[in-house]
Amino acid sequence: MQQRLPSLLDRPLAFAHRGAKAHAPENTLEAFALALKLGATGLESDVWLTADGVPVLDHDGLIKQGRKRRPVGEVLRSELPSHIPSLTDLIEAHTENAFALSLDLKGPDAGRAVIETVRTARPDLLPRLWLCHPDRSVLAELRHLDRDIKLVHSTRRSLIKEGPERGASILRDLNIDCVNLHHTEWTGGLIAMFHRFDRCCFAWDVQHDYLLTKLIRMGADAVYSDWVDRMMDAMHQDAAGG
Repeated sequence: MQQRLPSLLDRPLAFAHRGAKAHAPENTLEAFALALKLGATGLESDVWLTADGVPVLDHDGLIKQGRKRRPVGEVLRSELPSHIPSLTDLIEAHTENAFALSLDLKGPDAGRAVIETVRTARPDLLPRLWLCHPDRSVLAELRHLDRDIKLVHSTRRSLIKEGPERGASILRDLNIDCVNLHHTEWTGGLIAMFHRFDRCCFAWDVQHDYLLTKLIRMGADAVYSDWVDRMMDAMHQDAAGG
């Protein structure tokens, strides 16, 4: 078994991808509640703005109306199907839970709206709010809005044109906290390199027990999984020194 490499966080975050997607309908209040009940320390979703500027949680941002599918941005909040929660709905449903929240920002102005919503509804969540986007310049602009939020560069290794080391340096210079890659792109050496620049390393689409254990032992600072039960078993085994 490989040596356990340290993460930058006290304990790696366990993000339930779209809520407990493997256990309940994705991106619903039911899925998010179940994920927390199963022990997830973080929730993940995509966030879009409705036509009236309300941040809502949905994967593809398309709403079926009859035979047509309309973008969320063309639909009022009051016109959305009842199973699609707003960000405020999620926050108000879990006022007693100290979870981390990872949101993929979809569309212009989503980041600003999310920050304003969280600041109003639950300001203590701001330091545990991880905002993800593939464009570093978009993330850098959000830093001016709040110093406590966490910013995540969601990308592919092949898209880091400067190479990983220079890319890590750029993230540090821009005060972007983290890089998020598909689990297949991480190695222990790559994680250690980003850690030298004090940048967190997140891994997404980690679905199987052996992969969860592997990424945690590599020193990953967070994993995203549909299978909250498997993810938490791996976390507990790691905490116990297994």
